[in-house]
Amino acid sequence: MAATPEATTKDGFDIWTTYQSILKDEEISTPLAAILALTQLVQRSDAGTMFELVKALNDGANVLNERTPNPISLNAGCELFIAFVTLFPHDSDSFSDLKRELVKQGQQYANEALTYRQRIAQLTLEFIKDDSVILTHSYSRVVMKTLLCAHERKRISVYVTEARPRGLGLRTYEELTAAGIPCTVVLDSAVSYVMNKVDFVLVGSEAVVESGGLINAVGSNQIAIIAKAANVPFYALAESYKFHRLFPLSQYDLPTHKPNILSFPLTAAPSLCPKGSLKNQPIATEERDASTSTSSQTRYMTQEQIARNPDVDYTRPDLITLVFSDVGSLTPEGVSQYLVGMFAG
Repeated sequence: MAATPEATTKDGFDIWTTYQSILKDEEISTPLAAILALTQLVQRSDAGTMFELVKALNDGANVLNERTPNPISLNAGCELFIAFVTLFPHDSDSFSDLKRELVKQGQQYANEALTYRQRIAQLTLEFIKDDSVILTHSYSRVVMKTLLCAHERKRISVYVTEARPRGLGLRTYEELTAAGIPCTVVLDSAVSYVMNKVDFVLVGSEAVVESGGLINAVGSNQIAIIAKAANVPFYALAESYKFHRLFPLSQYDLPTHKPNILSFPLTAAPSLCPKGSLKNQPIATEERDASTSTSSQTRYMTQEQIARNPDVDYTRPDLITLVFSDVGSLTPEGVSQYLVGMFAG
């Protein structure tokens, strides 16, 4: 896609290219990459007034939003930085001095934010008892940090969902096993089967929204529903830069929801998808004969079928026990109050 006028400054700075380059560092999450990209935009911008600067930032944020398939956590970072710029005291001698100070503050925030996962891990450790059995979902860097820290001090065992269709739960399994943590992969469809074996659920987040609800990898919502029914605590871990001024009332209010999600095809699909139609995708299933329990045939989802499914879902606040963040352990109501204060200046 060609760069839009808003994506590139007069000196050739391209915010999308910058953002993609920053994301190559695996320690930097999407919201932080967005903040750092916008910080560089301030540094390279020729804006001479606050109005021009905020417009340039909004244009840059729009470019990132339009080019990102799932922009939820990215939007949280953009929203946070633009609010910071808007509310920052304008008492510098010149606008150039103000921009330099904004760049300095943005870079300092990003450096400090890299410590947030460790803070969250230390906070969560107080809730993890010796011999805890934990269920987690998909792959989350802050959850991994927490589990590895817990393993240094306590005995824990972990169940992790496979997290189809991307199979990111297998990455979690590999890293935990390599660290010496007893770990078992659970079929997404077997969550209710394993729930009575676990002490609590621990998941990461794409974003925590104004209601105190959670947006995370698809499947999180059904895990929370099952945990609630089984009276098992459901904990979410979220860096404060993922707190997002969004208020979805259902799955269909999410920015990632598109008309094709869970839609019916216009023409009937063949009854059997060809073998190998989705190579290197860890989503094969075996259909077994009920009487003999022998493997009969392997079927695969096609890329088109996967594309008709969501990547993330929304978990209501009443299903969440606590949100552990770098600003403390919060109830969903506490998240709402914190968000109001954060954006009120």
